[in-house]
Amino acid sequence: MPVQYVLGEWDFHGLSLKMAPPVFIPRPETEELVGWVLEEVTQRPCARGTQGGPLILEVGCGSGAISLSLLSQLPKSHVIAVDKAEAAICLTCENAQRLQLQDRIQIIPFDVTLEGSWTHLLPWGPMDLVVSNPPYVFHRDMEELAPEILSYEDPVALDGGEEGMGIITHILALAPRLLKDSGSIFLEVDPRHPELVDSWLQSRPDLPLRLVAVRRDLCGRPRFLHIRRSRPQRGCPVGAWPGPQPARGPG
Repeated sequence: MPVQYVLGEWDFHGLSLKMAPPVFIPRPETEELVGWVLEEVTQRPCARGTQGGPLILEVGCGSGAISLSLLSQLPKSHVIAVDKAEAAICLTCENAQRLQLQDRIQIIPFDVTLEGSWTHLLPWGPMDLVVSNPPYVFHRDMEELAPEILSYEDPVALDGGEEGMGIITHILALAPRLLKDSGSIFLEVDPRHPELVDSWLQSRPDLPLRLVAVRRDLCGRPRFLHIRRSRPQRGCPVGAWPGPQPARGPG
């Protein structure tokens, strides 16, 4: 059994979170994703909402690690956290209460793969950011995962389909309906995905999205994507965000 489940809690980005099987255990790479989002929000006014903090949608909240880390560091932010697994919804609720952040987070059961499901999120208003660490393991690579992962963690939170793109493409198709103009998507992906995602976006000119930056993890692997809704928001001039920069970040 993974030590996080044995202990029943684990530290993530300075927070102590409850952990329980089979909810996905957040990895160190995801802390890097949170760090990049925080950098962009604090350095670039266009990433901040009208109230001084962004409205953030996290798709696949799991334990709540990403959402709660962002809330703790962005005191004026609000989060809509969604997941289709009841165990993940319950655990995120517990962790939000544990950290006394429940007043700024809405936790909603939601399956991004269901046609028309996005309409349930419209009442919450257009989002400034969509953030996700989606299932992105290539299906053929699942059997190579460590035995303790396969035995205890929910495979649905890991298996991204044939090319690991199953949930990623659903998020990208959903995001333009929910994002503000010039809103951003931040994703953690497999190192093989930047090229696949860029090609997929280019094959879908109907989607107003473009890949503007790729960031490497501490091991030097292209691990994180920043995708922006292409039409700029008023007061946020064209070119306010950088173009694709694969060499950005650590490594």
